[in-house]
Amino acid sequence: MMEFENADRIRQYLNQYELEDVFPHSLRQHLVLFKFGPDEALCRQGETQEWIFVLVSGKVKVYTTSSEGNTLLVNFNSPLGVIGEIECISGLDTLNTVTAVTEVEAIGIHKRWLHLYREEVTFLQFLLHLVSHKFHSKSISLSFNLLYPVEVRLASYLLSVTSPEEAKISIANLKDIASLIGTSYRHLNRVILKFCNMHLLDRARGTLIVRDRAGLEAAAGQNIYEHGERRK
Repeated sequence: MMEFENADRIRQYLNQYELEDVFPHSLRQHLVLFKFGPDEALCRQGETQEWIFVLVSGKVKVYTTSSEGNTLLVNFNSPLGVIGEIECISGLDTLNTVTAVTEVEAIGIHKRWLHLYREEVTFLQFLLHLVSHKFHSKSISLSFNLLYPVEVRLASYLLSVTSPEEAKISIANLKDIASLIGTSYRHLNRVILKFCNMHLLDRARGTLIVRDRAGLEAAAGQNIYEHGERRK
């Protein structure tokens, strides 16, 4: 994690996402720009969260870990995802772990400033809208997504962690991927083989290569980890 007090770049992001009216001028002086590398954590489950992060560039993965050590994927977030607002407002420990999938830039607001701006209506409305949307999307992700076949879950996961420019992912820890999408290692291998036979994927030397992205999109119907309910 790298921290920058880059007022010009923050101002560019506020303009890009039309957030000038959300953050009052007096609050803007306390905004900090953070950069995270791939696999770097923005927050960890069970820890105290000090910052609210407004995701302005890149993609993050949100997952939860059980007391037995099993992980389950909740969703992926892209701009304008917000991280840590529930914990900073409520004072509760962090609910989920959030790690960067790509390089990420986020505008940070330390929780010490929240009480000073609790009367700012536009800022509070912004936070309320985000909290409401987050609870709705997480209720879908944790309860509804596991009802989908593993084919849909795997296709959605692969669409989220690859791009047309970078179509390869490592499968050195295939058991971790199986745990994230809520299936067994054996079943995941069967679905990967099925996708390879359908010429959607190639598997070679510990990597999966997306061969037919449009085919994966058809298999997913819609990416359930990023867009909620799936198309019929």
